[in-house]
Amino acid sequence: MTPETRASRAARAMWEGDEASKWLGMKIISVTEGCAELSLTVERHHANGHGICHGGITFALADSAFAFACNSRNQSTVAQMNAITYLAPAHVGDTLTAHAREVSLSGRSGIYDVTVTSQAGTKVVEFRGHSRAIRGQLFEEE
Repeated sequence: MTPETRASRAARAMWEGDEASKWLGMKIISVTEGCAELSLTVERHHANGHGICHGGITFALADSAFAFACNSRNQSTVAQMNAITYLAPAHVGDTLTAHAREVSLSGRSGIYDVTVTSQAGTKVVEFRGHSRAIRGQLFEEE
């Protein structure tokens, strides 16, 4: 199986059970080995008391992109630690895209950087996720 096929199948298997990302309105743009892109259009129900996108929503988008990137090899993997820096506000109507990429993978531990940008190209968030592989796979390989 090619890395591209494996990543695609892993993404489909994860998406099938990922009710949180679907409920929030996320969409998968692409998943390749060690990388993922997800998007979300900011709706009124994503806004906080300041009328801007709630930080938890942008964190969730970055975290989901991180999850799809670190599970792209069909090895069940979870978050070990995440850190986020908010750079600019996002507003209702903005379309945010999270670009996740693998920085390091050694044994069971990985590091992934995620940049969330607006449709205008403005950097909204920088996120770093540390992953840990656990037992299991997302789908059975032959």
